[in-house]
Amino acid sequence: MTCTCSPAAGFAARHFDEKWARAELRTYHRNGARPTTRLLLNGLRGVRANRGTVLDIGAGIGVLAFELLKAGVDQALCVDLSPALLAVGREEAERQGCADRFTTREADFVTVAPELAPADIVTLDRVVCCYPAYAPLLEAAALHAQQFLALSFPRSRWFVRTALWVENALRRLRGDPFRAFAHSPAAMAALLQRCGFSRVHRTSTLAWHADIYARDVA
Repeated sequence: MTCTCSPAAGFAARHFDEKWARAELRTYHRNGARPTTRLLLNGLRGVRANRGTVLDIGAGIGVLAFELLKAGVDQALCVDLSPALLAVGREEAERQGCADRFTTREADFVTVAPELAPADIVTLDRVVCCYPAYAPLLEAAALHAQQFLALSFPRSRWFVRTALWVENALRRLRGDPFRAFAHSPAAMAALLQRCGFSRVHRTSTLAWHADIYARDVA
């Protein structure tokens, strides 16, 4: 399948390659979900968001989707730019026996969003920080979230911004065009509120926020 994406998104697709995908799978098998993924799963469990369908944006190999399927979600669609990540995810879905409930789409979500159906739960685990502009991504995600929207993203702290600057500088030296971004948490929260969502749960680490939003009842 051809990847439908912007030039910046194409950099991300090359950055998250086969080597990265296999390392993610080994980590999942050895340690389970990563910390931010666990925070989102715990938050969704706390608000009883474990039924219906999930749209996992920037899904990687699909760890968040796998865990939600185990928790009771009926169907999961994983959208990601990396063919390597999605291929490993499909292999893991076969291993877990949920391939009939696990589908993938290789694309930049913002580009293909009009083609995708809404879902009860929309998730973005460590995805906003991969986009130079957060607004189009979150607006499209909010439009697709019928009940809940869950996302994790870097906190606005000086040491987080410094760490991202260092990482980006090292990538520049290596000739890797991929960049990470620390967007304003307050600005993102305001955007989601304008889209009709209220934050119902937040957990944090030193470097990350994990937020659960629920669609406002009219």
